[in-house]
Amino acid sequence: MGNCLVAQSGGPTSVINATVAGVVKANQMNPYYDKVYGGLNGIEGILNERFVDLTNMSDEENLILRQTPSSALGSCRFKLKRDNVETFKKLIEILDKYNIETMFYTGGNDSMDTVAALSEYAKANNITNHRFVGCPKTVDNDLILTDHCPGFASAAKFIATTALHTWLDVNVYTRQEVFVLETMGRDAGWLAASACLSGCVDLLILPEVPLDKEVFLNEVRKCVEETNKCYIVVSEGAKFTDGTYVAAGESKNDGFGHAQLGGAGNAIKNMILENGISERCKVQDLATAQRCFASEQSLVDVTESFQLGMSAHMRSTDGKFTGKMVGLVRKDIPTYDVDFEAFDAVEVANQVKGFPTEWILPNYKGISEDAIKYLKPLIVGSPTVIYKDGVPAYVKPYFMR
Repeated sequence: MGNCLVAQSGGPTSVINATVAGVVKANQMNPYYDKVYGGLNGIEGILNERFVDLTNMSDEENLILRQTPSSALGSCRFKLKRDNVETFKKLIEILDKYNIETMFYTGGNDSMDTVAALSEYAKANNITNHRFVGCPKTVDNDLILTDHCPGFASAAKFIATTALHTWLDVNVYTRQEVFVLETMGRDAGWLAASACLSGCVDLLILPEVPLDKEVFLNEVRKCVEETNKCYIVVSEGAKFTDGTYVAAGESKNDGFGHAQLGGAGNAIKNMILENGISERCKVQDLATAQRCFASEQSLVDVTESFQLGMSAHMRSTDGKFTGKMVGLVRKDIPTYDVDFEAFDAVEVANQVKGFPTEWILPNYKGISEDAIKYLKPLIVGSPTVIYKDGVPAYVKPYFMR
């Protein structure tokens, strides 16, 4: 038997490590591979032969790994370019050296492109002893074909909870006040939309619907006049009708050529104050917290992430299984459940699944009941958290050892 390798790429989530735990546990239950290696810092670390042996992980460590946020193996923003043949050759040589039969790569759009590119290279060069399997993760929930992405539900639960709690806080005072909550979401508004699960959002600004400044400010004004308050949620990737970002600052270099955004909330605040709509306006930017607040994990999310890792391992025992992403398909039954199915990674790579425009209410008034029905089951339940010295226990990142 050969060995397998699991690595992580792109932005972390609070349940990404559960997929790694699932791969490890599946191999302990069905030892198809002699060793399960963890690749430190994704492709970048693999190319430098930075590995850790996860094969004999204890049950306790496996449990704690599932509740450990961020990427325990470390991540990277490494774009595998198809015309850089030497990089492909080097990677295959390293896989040969460590007798690695299957590489599991956990990530988002660009990570699925990596899986597709490696599979294409192997096929073109008649390399049959290495296979590549994608495991989706992204809080942005913007991968196509899969019903949703592991990591999104926990972030959605955190955002909805934060919206509820900050709304209660804002309403303590009789004074006039507008509150703006800014979420992640460069190209898709799934995270911002999830705040509506709180039932407290007055106005919602998503990337999918351009911001008409006049219409929006009129809605804010009406809300303040009627209730003396207005609770607004804005996605970092919101744009004006001319295509420019609402965010005050923008960069075009995150390693993959994507815009790095931040400041949409403050831009909205300035618009409101400059137009004299409210005497006060506060901004809460959820920043990194929304993707790493693991004690707010959704039980559905962490369970599915773990099971997805197990499913990927099981499917990899088929010697022809390569260039695939294992995704989730929602069952058409009264109670929520999913199946795990395989999709061609090349069909997923570099595409964005936006929040459905038919689920967005006019004049920034929130989301439809269909959207609520889609989102609600994903945030159900909370796992039993293991604590140490009063704070959640965690696995020391493997790249720090």
